[in-house]
Order: sequence, then structure tokens, then C-alpha cells
Amino acid sequence: MTFFQNFFWVSFPYIMLTMFVVGHIYRYNVDQFGWSAKSSEFLEKKQLKWGSILFHYGIVFVFFGHVAGVLVPKALYDVIGVTDHMYHLGAVWIGGIAGISTIIGVVLLMIRRFTVKRIYIHSTFRDIIVLVLLTLIIFSGFVNTVWYTGRGVAFEYRETISPWFRGILSLRPTPSLMVGIPLGFQIHVVSALLLFGIWPFTRLVHVWSLPLEYLNRKFIVYRSIIGRRPIAMSTNRSKNKSGT
Repeated sequence: MTFFQNFFWVSFPYIMLTMFVVGHIYRYNVDQFGWSAKSSEFLEKKQLKWGSILFHYGIVFVFFGHVAGVLVPKALYDVIGVTDHMYHLGAVWIGGIAGISTIIGVVLLMIRRFTVKRIYIHSTFRDIIVLVLLTLIIFSGFVNTVWYTGRGVAFEYRETISPWFRGILSLRPTPSLMVGIPLGFQIHVVSALLLFGIWPFTRLVHVWSLPLEYLNRKFIVYRSIIGRRPIAMSTNRSKNKSGT
């Protein structure tokens, strides 16, 4: 194992994941008022509508697809009767549709960010970096899926990337699993880890600000006062008429 192989497949993941956890704690404690998406809808709305819808719906399916492919061991699929053909069929079709939706959405958001003057001048360096990284991650992941899985090339990421990532999370890293895998997958993994590292310092923190408390919040009851006599006003008027 070379120095760079150990760095990218052992040290770098832990550095990025540490920044992800510690950075969120720090950001929450020092910048709660900045914990938002900083919406630019009031600056431009038409292009944002379709770009945001396609991106957010697509990325949700992509996320769960990664959970199913990376965090769930291949052996579990074998136990429940999901064959490799069934798995790859779902990955190509469901993942492909979600990937296309996400790509169209992120491209529309990218075009909006750089072509709408009001949006561009209000964009920070972090906004642009996040958008560029997201575009790289999405494109590299989609190309990998279509090029390798779709063509039936003999590369099984569930036997290399998946156990490597689970080893990182369980503090038992096996960097040798990542040595020699296709470059496209390496770019996808490294760029995704980099995004995790800078996540707490960008507007991406709004992902954790889902208003879940509204699910069990009590209803606010409003009662009309039409037709009711304002007693306090009547009392005051009567006092004024009596000279008190």
C-alpha cells in the first residue's frame, strides 16, 4: 500500500467524517440563526421551481438507493431471495430514472446560478463549491451506473466499495478493497467524502431542519368574535358617559 492509497482510503474518510460531525455541533452552537437554506426564491422563481423539484425528489431516491447498495450487505439480499439480476435491474431502471431527474435538476440549478445576474451576485464561494461538487458527484455516479452496470461489465461494487465503507464506519478499514477499482468510482467516492467534510459550513445544513415537530403539534383553535358584544369597550363607554 502506498502513502496516497492509505491516505485516500483510510485517513481522508475519517477526516471528512470527523469534520461532518464536529462541524455540525460547532455550527449549531455558534450560528443557529444562519442554520437555513437561505432561499433565493424571491430573487428568481421560475427556473428554481422545476430545478428544485426534480433535484430534491431525485436525490431522495438516489440516497435510499445508496443505502440499499452500500450499507446493506450483499449476503442479506441472498438470504431474502433477491438475485443479482433483480438487484441490478432495479439499480438500472429505478436508479436510472432517479439519476436522470437529479441530473436535470442540478443542471437547471447550475444554469440558474450562473446566468441569472441577481442570483450570481448574491452567491458565495461556498454556494458555488457545493453546486460544483454536487454536479460532479451526480454525474460520476450516473455514468458509473450506466457504463458498468448497464453494460454488464464484471465489476461488483457491493464486493468492494460497500464492505470498504462499512469497514470505515465500524472502525475496521480495509483500504485494499479500494485499490484497483475503476477511476470513475474512486472520483465519486472521494468527491462525496469531500462534500461531507464541508457540509456543516454550507447551506446544506438545512437538510436537518425538517419541521418534524409539526407532526405532533396541537391544533391552534381560532374563534370568531363576530356577533359578540365587546364587554370591555361597553364598560369603558359607560364610565365615560357617567363622567368617571
